[in-house]
Amino acid sequence: MMNKLFSDQTVLISGGIGDIGYATATEFAKLGANIALCDLLPEAEATGLVNGLTAYGVACSYQQLDVTDAKAVQAWVLGTEKRMGIASIIIANAATATQAGIHEITPEQWSRELSVNLDGAFYLTQCATARLVEMGLAGRVVFVGSWAGVKVHPHIPAYSVSKAGLTMLCKCLALELAPHNILVNEIAPGYVAAGLSGRVWKEHPGEKEKSIQKVPVRQVMTAEEVAVQIVYLCHPQNKHMTGATFLMDGGLSLL
Repeated sequence: MMNKLFSDQTVLISGGIGDIGYATATEFAKLGANIALCDLLPEAEATGLVNGLTAYGVACSYQQLDVTDAKAVQAWVLGTEKRMGIASIIIANAATATQAGIHEITPEQWSRELSVNLDGAFYLTQCATARLVEMGLAGRVVFVGSWAGVKVHPHIPAYSVSKAGLTMLCKCLALELAPHNILVNEIAPGYVAAGLSGRVWKEHPGEKEKSIQKVPVRQVMTAEEVAVQIVYLCHPQNKHMTGATFLMDGGLSLL
């Protein structure tokens, strides 16, 4: 019998159609949670992915949403609450990355990247956790960061800066919400065979092997492995870990 650890709980996941977002949704659905996803994909194109989650016997909804629109994010959070109940687990995952150095990236690209990666995470967590505080409910928040937030990446400076900001947002939110039994943590993956790295490796197959050789443990992770650790941070038995960055990079940041 499948373990329904998160039965009757609702999980919000921004960037839910991306590799890590959808893998995370799948892990929570397997454990009985109802899932609310948002992303930029038109709703008609997300039907198959939604059905893939409802196959686990849970409710699932999807909304096309730009997380840089604070009012739209608030409407999504409150609309989800009406349909599925208040979300006790919030996963701020939406992100974008531009491969361009400091003197190549345009002001528009820089602004957009910080707006999606940092502002969007703030809008979601501010609204969703405010509802938990108002209702006197416990909760869990996980920011999906990156090891690029702790090590300089010259080819993706806007991404690195946004993820560094996410780390401090995590700490600020964690301190304020700790008395309300809302734990806030960040997971910071290294090389993942998904997302930006996955696209680069698909276009340049030889780059994947070069990347593997840079990692002390000599392997890269899958989106599913990241998802398992996100679920771990939300486990009911995790009662004391908050404001922490779970660096999951195979030792890359040690170099």
